[in-house]
Amino acid sequence: MIEDRYAFSPEGVFTFVAYGLPYFRRLPQALVREHMPRLASSPNRFALEEAIPSPTDVSRTNRGVQKVRFNVPVAIERNDLLFTMRSDTLSPLLDVYSCLKGVDWLNGQFSPTPAFRGLFDFTSNRMMFAQRGLPRKVAEAHNLPYASRIPPDSPMWMGFADQHVTGAGPAPIVAFQGSEEARFTNTSASDYFYDGAIQHLSHLILDLAEWYDEMYSERVQYMFRSNLIPSTGNPDQFVDGGGPTFLAADFQGREDALHNATAVDTFEGKRRMGHLAALHRSSRTSKGTPLHIRMDGPGFDTMDVPDGSSQPKLQFTVFVPTTNFFAAMRRNQAANDLVETHGVEEEDNGLERFLTATRRQNFLVPPRSHRAFPLLELG
Repeated sequence: MIEDRYAFSPEGVFTFVAYGLPYFRRLPQALVREHMPRLASSPNRFALEEAIPSPTDVSRTNRGVQKVRFNVPVAIERNDLLFTMRSDTLSPLLDVYSCLKGVDWLNGQFSPTPAFRGLFDFTSNRMMFAQRGLPRKVAEAHNLPYASRIPPDSPMWMGFADQHVTGAGPAPIVAFQGSEEARFTNTSASDYFYDGAIQHLSHLILDLAEWYDEMYSERVQYMFRSNLIPSTGNPDQFVDGGGPTFLAADFQGREDALHNATAVDTFEGKRRMGHLAALHRSSRTSKGTPLHIRMDGPGFDTMDVPDGSSQPKLQFTVFVPTTNFFAAMRRNQAANDLVETHGVEEEDNGLERFLTATRRQNFLVPPRSHRAFPLLELG
């Protein structure tokens, strides 16, 4: 229906459909067990498992973890279905959303809404935006106190541009079947979910007041690394971000984070964890090939903010080969093991104190041939 009215293109609408564990629990479990991809390293486990709090999320499972401003416990959501829609403009997205909620009109033409008959109950919606300089414009429009410190050319709230060209893996390596370089499940060419993948969705509040209170030379270390620091910034470390926005996301090997934690050739001899260095402990192959494809961006809304104010958000979503892979990647990003073993100060642990994840859930993205209620035709 959507693709009959809008091209699957930036000018139209890209629509992704993914399914959570609650959906699969409604199906005959023998059928699910037969077709669900299993971990190559542990065949008794499935590629799709429930999301868990990360080690630095506010949660009853993480005693002592607190955030400075947004101390909100993470919720593990229980949605059956996830629609992710992308477009170069907002109006097609609002149009499609209205149609899915019952408006018989799509792209200027009468288009009867499918007879869902109450099948869907939309639990939430989240909006992200992507444009160079837009976070700064939003901050200025809302008189955010740190607006002048956000780089005027950055597409992201935290001032450094995501390097998706070099930071995203090839599609096959993210899919269940993997590639010659990396394979995480037992999926083969004849399997039902061949070309499928896992999509993780989370919602994060960003503490930019705390973030932009730091000098550029420290922010760049928290984002990237402390050894081989990409830039030390401008003489004025705060105005317009205090330094370059576009920096190479170089892969320095899986031991990069350990070198940060043990002060091997680090800036000023400090033990500071870099977000990117910590991710690289498991987010890439030994050759440096990324094992994920991010599809996230900044947002600005009131969702889950304790005082009801609009706050900068990261609407995070990523495609990965298994949920176990994502859990390990997020655990390595948190780097609690390195921090505790090597005496890194908590305030120097990458981005962790500036992020509050309030919602998480894992979904399975089926191949296009089975994206409408997968496995139902076999039940």
